[in-house]
Amino acid sequence: MAYGKSAGPSPESVARANRQRLAREEGVKAMADIEREAAAVRKNMERLRMLREASEAQAIATQQPGAPKPAKKRRRATAG
Repeated sequence: MAYGKSAGPSPESVARANRQRLAREEGVKAMADIEREAAAVRKNMERLRMLREASEAQAIATQQPGAPKPAKKRRRATAG
């Protein structure tokens, strides 16, 4: 009888290798999803920035020259 290594890998090592392979594949998919979502967020931020800048430009263009800007109201600090 030989007590050395068997001819093939043990079922535990096969299962571990399979789990590691699945974890790698899921990790790659998760990273791709994260990158895709980040790109969508950046695109939406750019769209919103363009809308805000256009709105601000329109507000400046429609403002009458020489019209005073409304003063900002200051809140008094209450003692108490």
